[in-house]
Amino acid sequence: MTKGTSSFGKRRNKTHTLCRRCGSKAYHLQKSTCGKCGYPAKRKRKYNWSAKAKRRNTTGTGRMRHLKIVYRRFRYSYVQL
Repeated sequence: MTKGTSSFGKRRNKTHTLCRRCGSKAYHLQKSTCGKCGYPAKRKRKYNWSAKAKRRNTTGTGRMRHLKIVYRRFRYSYVQL
């Protein structure tokens, strides 16, 4: 009837594994949903009550392969060559 050391010794199976969308170890195996990005839901999981988490993975934290070109072209008002 203890709730300390002896109880922690019984933990030997994993509830979470790697998520195939975000790569974090937050994909719950039984629920089959990711706690970080919400996979397999189509929309990415984000909430306004966690501003810091939004800051970590918003537009501009990655490479922005396409958007940085769009921003550059916008500055010169989409002049076609």
